[in-house]
Amino acid sequence: MQGIFSDRKTIAVLVAPGLAIMLFAIVIPLIISLYLSFMQWRGIGAMKFIGFANYARLFQDRLFWQSLYNVLLLILVTVVFQNVFAFFIASLLTKLSTRASQLLRTIYFIPATLSLVVVTKLWANVFHPRYGMLNKIFQLFGLEQFAEFAWLGNTQTAIWSVIWIMIWQGFGWAVLFFYSGLLTVPKDLEEAALVDGANKLQVLFHVVLPNMLPVIQSIVIIVIISSFKQMEMVWFSTRGGPGGTTQFLAVYLYQRAFEFGEYGYGNAISVLLVLIAVIVTALVQQIFKKSLEHY
Repeated sequence: MQGIFSDRKTIAVLVAPGLAIMLFAIVIPLIISLYLSFMQWRGIGAMKFIGFANYARLFQDRLFWQSLYNVLLLILVTVVFQNVFAFFIASLLTKLSTRASQLLRTIYFIPATLSLVVVTKLWANVFHPRYGMLNKIFQLFGLEQFAEFAWLGNTQTAIWSVIWIMIWQGFGWAVLFFYSGLLTVPKDLEEAALVDGANKLQVLFHVVLPNMLPVIQSIVIIVIISSFKQMEMVWFSTRGGPGGTTQFLAVYLYQRAFEFGEYGYGNAISVLLVLIAVIVTALVQQIFKKSLEHY
């Protein structure tokens, strides 16, 4: 076996399919997108080279900055609130019996198995101003001001309603990742810390979390990537409205390129989207690298 994997031709044959997929699915499309970002083009017809005009326009585009703000807001809410609560639930599941833990994990994971279209339409009906369940519940408690409140149509509540849908659908994944990570933490270290006089909070911050840093890093990176490419739930709930308050980068890119026929501008957005996502991911990896070196 060692002789096979030491042969350069064998290594080249094994590596070639992966490199080919990366080349044709990632590298070449990015190069083409970068090229088109310097053009004025409607997707058909002649192209016109306009240099950095599309990028200069981005810095003056209010909807682009609103889209970026919403992506960063989603990352912050997911990391700080969803993942903290998911970690708490996962830690409770590790203390239950195997049967109870399996049942609850299945229940929490059900939303993650549903189609994004189904989940979005489900919550769009819940938030509906006239016949939505949420407004009906408020009316039962005598809050008549919510009789026909448009959660997805109000500029103050629309973004939070959309973020809630995303968090609800992805909560099961977070619980599953944290549960799997908690099972890898050596129990003898926790017991030794308790014997030495540490309380539960000290065990959490000095034993459990340091051992789970690689898992937490993976979860945060997945959150960042999924937030930057978030599209379906926004598209089927608000399409970026009202007034662009729920606009996300992937949706805005699609609208500019395919609805407004600004293909060059859409590609400029996509290039900047990839660049920002790579920078944010690299910063997160650097932060976690320093934390891992510390422990």
